[in-house]
Amino acid sequence: MTDMKEKKINPTLKLVLELGPVALFFISYSRIKDQQFNLFGQTYEGFIVATAAFIPVLLVSTALIWWLSGKLSKMQVMTAILVLVFGGMSVWFNDERFFKMKPTIIYLLFGGLLGFGLLRGQSYLRYVMEEAMPMREEGWMILTRRLCAFFFTLAVANEVVWRTMSTDAWVNFKTFGLTLAVFGFFIMQAKLFNQYGLDKDEDA
Repeated sequence: MTDMKEKKINPTLKLVLELGPVALFFISYSRIKDQQFNLFGQTYEGFIVATAAFIPVLLVSTALIWWLSGKLSKMQVMTAILVLVFGGMSVWFNDERFFKMKPTIIYLLFGGLLGFGLLRGQSYLRYVMEEAMPMREEGWMILTRRLCAFFFTLAVANEVVWRTMSTDAWVNFKTFGLTLAVFGFFIMQAKLFNQYGLDKDEDA
């Protein structure tokens, strides 16, 4: 799937396809969170129904990104797989805890992969992002260490929120908190990018 020839995609459209499913999940949950649905002889809370609707929306969105751009990042592929697995388990077992654990698993996986690379003296992040953001080796190692720690921090934060707070609080945290945290993290790396970034002539 990821070997298809890469094509240009409108950045705004890509952002909509990436964030749209999460926004739709938030809206649908907000509308039906206090309702119960009787399906196939079983009662489902609004959260489970919103999760069931979120799964195909995310898969279609991911497929559209691949079709329009010709590529998917490893994180996009892994996210789609984990949403299908953990979201499907939540729906199948009628248990919201599986879906709430999904961000923890994602962040632990990517934090662990980056950490494994660091133990080997390598920046696996560089292999994924170097084309879009060329930097010197030292810069990649610094960014990788920071992102590794950031992923583990998000994993812990997600566990604390879903285990100690209400479902409403977790949905807000998942929709807004995690998204803003990721944007904020990369904005805070501006000094690093300026210090270690390479222009096209240097990179060549």
